[in-house]
Amino acid sequence: MASNRIKGQEVSVEIVADNQIVSSMTAVRSCEFKYNREILSEGYIGEKTERKDSIFKGVSGSMEVHLDDPNAFNFFIQMNDKSKRRLPGVTVNVKMTLNFPDGRRVRIIVPDVEFGELPVNFGSRSDYGTTSLDFEASDARAIIG
Repeated sequence: MASNRIKGQEVSVEIVADNQIVSSMTAVRSCEFKYNREILSEGYIGEKTERKDSIFKGVSGSMEVHLDDPNAFNFFIQMNDKSKRRLPGVTVNVKMTLNFPDGRRVRIIVPDVEFGELPVNFGSRSDYGTTSLDFEASDARAIIG
């Protein structure tokens, strides 16, 4: 039986700003995303263990991107201008497409993303320039089909 496990080569990641793919940020080396949840725990008199519950706290993720286009710095400036409220109305989404070997597909759309720091790193003479993008959003949609 063939494995249906998915590999990174079957995943594409796109950053979309105002409905346009940010073409300067396509050399994605790695990507991670998670649903953030907090477990609540409360103990009551007369009970031997604590009761558990949970709350949803949004989504977050990170990606490492190799710098292969000088226009990446235009994206950084655009994100800085957005956070300074100099560029109103810019919406950034992250879209991940997971193509499973059996032909099934999952699209994960993280709308209205906010980025943290935008570092640029040159580790050594032989390392490619990279930036690590940490992001958060209120929610994400998964379209399975």
